[in-house]
Amino acid sequence: MPRIKSYAPGWLNQPSPGHKLFEAPVDDSKLPAALAYAKQSKPGLRRTIARRGTEIFVAAGKQIRWGDLAQLKEGWESRRAGSAPRSRRQESEASFEIYDEEAGRNGQAGSASVGGYRTLKTPVADDIRQLVMSPNQDYLAVLTSHTVHICLLPDSSHLHSRDSTPFKSKFFTLGPTTHVTTRSPVVSAIWHPLGVSGTCIVTVTEDAVVRVFELSPTDHWSFDSPTLSIDLKKLADGTSLDQDFGASTSTTNKAFSPDMFDMEVAAACMPDRGSGGWSSMTLWLAMVGGDVYALCPLLPQRWSPPPTLIPSLSISVVQNIAAIEDDPEVSPGAKILAQQQFEWISELDNQEPKVVENPFDEGSSDVYTRPSRPGTVPRLQGPFQLDLNPDDEQDDEVELKDIHVIGQRINTTDLMMGEEDEVDLGEMDQEGLSLSVVCLLSTTGQVKICLDMEGVQAQWLPPRDRIKARRLALSAPTASLLTFQTFDTVKPGELTADSWPMFSEDITSRYAFYVTHSAGITHVSLAPWVFRLERELESESAAGAEFRIELLVKGQGCERDRIYTQQPGQNALVAATAFRDPDLGHFVLSATNNDPIALFFDTPEALLTPAAAESPEVLVGPDEPREPQPIWDPRPLFHPSDRLGKSSSIPAWYEHVKTGRRRPILQQEIRLSVASLELFTEGHQIVSSEVFELNNAVAELFRKCEALHSELRLQVIKANTVKRMVDEVTGADEDEDDPISYDMMVKSRLDQAQRKQEQLNKRMESLKRRMGRATSRGLSDKEKAWIEEVQTMERNLLGPYAEAGAEEVLPATPGGAAKGTKEVWKRVEEIKKLKESLLAQAEQLQRRTGGESGSNTGAASPSTPNLKIPADIRRAKVAQVMNLLDRETALVDAVKSRLERLTFG
Repeated sequence: MPRIKSYAPGWLNQPSPGHKLFEAPVDDSKLPAALAYAKQSKPGLRRTIARRGTEIFVAAGKQIRWGDLAQLKEGWESRRAGSAPRSRRQESEASFEIYDEEAGRNGQAGSASVGGYRTLKTPVADDIRQLVMSPNQDYLAVLTSHTVHICLLPDSSHLHSRDSTPFKSKFFTLGPTTHVTTRSPVVSAIWHPLGVSGTCIVTVTEDAVVRVFELSPTDHWSFDSPTLSIDLKKLADGTSLDQDFGASTSTTNKAFSPDMFDMEVAAACMPDRGSGGWSSMTLWLAMVGGDVYALCPLLPQRWSPPPTLIPSLSISVVQNIAAIEDDPEVSPGAKILAQQQFEWISELDNQEPKVVENPFDEGSSDVYTRPSRPGTVPRLQGPFQLDLNPDDEQDDEVELKDIHVIGQRINTTDLMMGEEDEVDLGEMDQEGLSLSVVCLLSTTGQVKICLDMEGVQAQWLPPRDRIKARRLALSAPTASLLTFQTFDTVKPGELTADSWPMFSEDITSRYAFYVTHSAGITHVSLAPWVFRLERELESESAAGAEFRIELLVKGQGCERDRIYTQQPGQNALVAATAFRDPDLGHFVLSATNNDPIALFFDTPEALLTPAAAESPEVLVGPDEPREPQPIWDPRPLFHPSDRLGKSSSIPAWYEHVKTGRRRPILQQEIRLSVASLELFTEGHQIVSSEVFELNNAVAELFRKCEALHSELRLQVIKANTVKRMVDEVTGADEDEDDPISYDMMVKSRLDQAQRKQEQLNKRMESLKRRMGRATSRGLSDKEKAWIEEVQTMERNLLGPYAEAGAEEVLPATPGGAAKGTKEVWKRVEEIKKLKESLLAQAEQLQRRTGGESGSNTGAASPSTPNLKIPADIRRAKVAQVMNLLDRETALVDAVKSRLERLTFG
């Protein structure tokens, strides 16, 4: 079900130009006050909004107002964003000034014009009840209670001009001698889905007369006389094709017929062009008394079918006649009907269609001529008997107001059997039921969902020469509709005397629609059971079928949701119109006599397909919502009562009395007389009615103001709840001695995040190093050369004194030292040997000097040469030796420490 995101936006409310589309027309001030306050609108259908893309045509009284919603929205947003701050009065007087109808009548155009808004001149003499857009959106049918006018819509470029004067479009009166005030009212005007370029319109009057008009802008006679006229009361009693079933042109001497009460038409409709079988050429009629009739096939003289319609009908008719031709159990009436259908489809197959180019560069289409055999007037099927109707419902209490039929889907299984190429059909035409769904709406807001299980097919009356022999054979069984579900959309306390509920289509799915009634707007979706029922019908397994059907019937039915509720006592709503546009969004538009009603939904998901219907999420809804609940709930826009803005009728009544026959009463003293009593009674009626309306309006306004207090309190509570949740997330709910500002909290969180980021970077670098050491990849050439250099240096420095545990990674290469130089370790060994020899010589010299001094007491030592070395030379040599030793020791220590660092690194 759609979730409401918001209600009427600013670009449709006062003082925006978009609100002018829905304002009530200016009342005629010349009307006597005694008649002005008593004037009331008659109950009836109100389909006064028609759409063409983002453009809408709104009927207000006798006027038609055109508006481009996308341009109005863009203009409103640009003014709100680009205008400088000004006072409210300046904004209302300058920024949103538009054309004034009263000034236009007097030849005074508004000082400024606003793009996206225009008024169309109309030749109607009464209030407009319905606006019906043609399939190609180039014609607009304008219906009053008794008349029908066809407007040739101009191109959008002509309406988008900045001219503020009313646009004069071309109008044609449809049936100027048949649809007049002296005849029966018009209840429905339907553009035939199979008309050539969408130029065929079917009108249905209250006295059950159907007329087919095939329009041509170059032929004015096509608007005057219908190409086919059928009086259903005559057709209901007809027995032969040769009878005249045309509507009578005489307005007097009408004979009484009991069908005048049973066949009072409430509404009529036809399924869309994409329906399969005979659906697209079937006219369904709902009678006020509760009966339902069907007329099939109802076609214009020239008609344009879809590419798959005639082949599919040919296959079904041929299969049917082949199956029942030799079957003895089939009744003769069924065989005659199959033969009539075969004769009708054979004439179509023998025709050579005429190729007609469609307007707006939409390709071409084939145009056929309506078959003349068996006849041009089909048989009236009905009244349909409603099976499984509620037992507590009395048929005489049912009063139907509208009907909506969803045609069966196109069955391409038999059509494409043996073909390699597949037929390209729309996604919405491929899904759905293989049965027609008939929806009936009564005065009480009760909706009946019925299934056409047998399927309405083309039927004709028999010829005159065989009527006596085949009257009994052609007595077809009573047609029936299976009542699938019945539900109410209006509560008993919301019913009013002038209630007239209406159906309107939804733009997102064929199996969804809106019901507009006096209490509000209800959205109904048939998707929960349509696709499951179709799977059961297509299933070839009969095991457990009865059990599954019972679960389907007792399970979840239609989804219905009241999306808008109107305050009691308000004006009746216009039939809802659905929009879905990238610039405007997805919303439903309705209106009262003065204000628009817009409900904006979330962007709809993809259309429901049979594959999606099999998922558990579609069949069984989840316990919890898929999306979080919004913080604030959208509320409908409150519109004060119209009575507060209307001027009093007492001054006009007083002026009327001053100029009437009772003028002398006002110039003399009050006397007890009949004239004085009449004057006071009439004035009391006017004053009391106005006071009563003002009291109700003020009371409603007071109740709304009181409700605002509770709504504001709830809003504050929700805001506090959200703040508490935010504080729990941010940590601001902890008790602290010193309050911390929001900036400090943000800076603290940023510092923590930065420190944590640095720690993570360090850990990542450490892991990189570990992973680098853990890898077993081979050494590069540079690494091998470096290792070789280190090993050479180690051999040169340490030689045989290298560490015992060290192993060479690479084999040592000879000739590590440069030519002409000794290796370091060899030089160290020579220095050590030289040191030992010098020390030995010094000891010998010491022993010799000590022996000479003690030779007197001991034995004579062997004579040694007496070498006398000067002391300064001896000290210099000793210092030189010690310096060399220190240098070599320092060199060895430095080499060892460097090797150790290389080893550890």
